[in-house]
Amino acid sequence: MLSLKRYGWLCVLGIEVAYVGCMIYRFFLNGAALSLHASLFELLPGFSWGIGGMVIGAIDLFIFAWIFAWYMVWMHNTSIQK
Repeated sequence: MLSLKRYGWLCVLGIEVAYVGCMIYRFFLNGAALSLHASLFELLPGFSWGIGGMVIGAIDLFIFAWIFAWYMVWMHNTSIQK
């Protein structure tokens, strides 16, 4: 059986590390790649390219990670045969 608490925090850690990595990767892009990168991040609710918007993006991903974790733990734990 998976633990929701452990799996949830691991999902949060993974998504936040990826988020910071993508924020840093932005500085290595130019032209059309930078435009695509910027438009993809603007799909997050409340996200904008400023400190406040990036914090809101991190909070959004935190919430999405917990939703994903809850669903995966539920699917895994209910599919185990007793």
